Amino acid sequence: MLPAILICAATCAVMILSILFFPKLRLGKFSVPLYPLITLLGAALLLLCGQADLPALGKALTENTAVNPVKILILFLSMTVLSVFLDELGFFRYLANIALKRANGGQKRLFFLLYFTVSVLTVFTSNDVIILSFTPFICYFGKNAKIDPTPYLAAEFVAANTWSMALVIGNPTNIYLATAYGIDFLSYLRVSLVPTLFAGGVSLLALWLLFRKKLSAPLAGEPEEVTIGNKPLLCVGIVHLGVCTLGLAVGSYIGLEMWLVSLCAVGSLFLFAGIFAVVQRRRPKELLGCLRRAPYELIPFMLSMFVMIAVLEQRGVTAALAGLFGSKLLLLKYGAASFLAANVVNNIPMSVLFSSVLAGVKGAGALGAVYATVIGSNLGALLTPVGALAGIMWSSILNRHGLRFRYVDFLKMGVAVGIPALLAALGGLALMMI
Repeated sequence: MLPAILICAATCAVMILSILFFPKLRLGKFSVPLYPLITLLGAALLLLCGQADLPALGKALTENTAVNPVKILILFLSMTVLSVFLDELGFFRYLANIALKRANGGQKRLFFLLYFTVSVLTVFTSNDVIILSFTPFICYFGKNAKIDPTPYLAAEFVAANTWSMALVIGNPTNIYLATAYGIDFLSYLRVSLVPTLFAGGVSLLALWLLFRKKLSAPLAGEPEEVTIGNKPLLCVGIVHLGVCTLGLAVGSYIGLEMWLVSLCAVGSLFLFAGIFAVVQRRRPKELLGCLRRAPYELIPFMLSMFVMIAVLEQRGVTAALAGLFGSKLLLLKYGAASFLAANVVNNIPMSVLFSSVLAGVKGAGALGAVYATVIGSNLGALLTPVGALAGIMWSSILNRHGLRFRYVDFLKMGVAVGIPALLAALGGLALMMI
């Protein structure tokens, strides 16, 4: 047991250090994220040291179950592609610009419009896509309007990582945990909606109290003009995302797995977009943009983390952790533990680890513990920049735009916003579990 624990702990520690100080490996003109390579090395080291039961590991990676990591990767990547396609057409930026124009020159109105716009879009797409889409726009707008963009960047980040709890597709951690425990789309929504509303309301209030003085300054500039160049193709993208979301909602009742629904939606989208490109006699730049921007680094990362967690489970580590949690106050224990653990090993590895730990929870409180872990995996992103991939991407974008958001500043915001939001969400979950 000890060698497996040491290798996994060292891998996670080096991964976090690389995210903070050496996020990319440069090879000539190209650069690749370093953290997937580190986790891949850790998984390989476990195998080389004979810590894994290879037949059992191979079976887990290939068996036809809902928790198969390949199926989960297909689901997440497919939903990301559907959202990125709309972003390539300027859809999210266009909606953000409408909200900005309706601010009527006031920062306070603009702040609330941005928060609600990001919240609604996050519910139907994913937090990572929203972070990638909105953060550069906010950076540019802050410079043009001659205002401090910090309140808006904070509002965007908090909204994206709070309202991502609402639907199972909002965060890869939702997908993994819900799939692992057989929670379908509508069952998940019935439980998650109230905790999300509670957390959303509390996080908005906390943000307002934190930044209300900065939002008193007047706007000195105007939002930029954003137009949609290919409206028919935009309609195709919106229809595919809507039909896919509907398919995810009803799929479990007609025997369709979520990964298959999302994969068919992407296949159909690529077919329609390809036909449009041929008819319009142009390069399918939106499809090429989707292929270029898809988060391929998640493939080795997720598979490597799955291997490491499987080894820990084989060595009895996860069962021991389940014993430490006991059988009382499970919502608070699993919510708080997952919230903190996400900031040690990142929220995706944490979810993989906790999915195994949760297998040891028995009785009526088991389902509540799963949802509490989902809450922690989303809101854990608010405490430090390494709590989620969204935080890593967000910090990277700010650095490219010359904006500095120090680790200690992020932590202050996380304590002021993240902890109250966590307690509110767990309170809402407790009501739903009665």
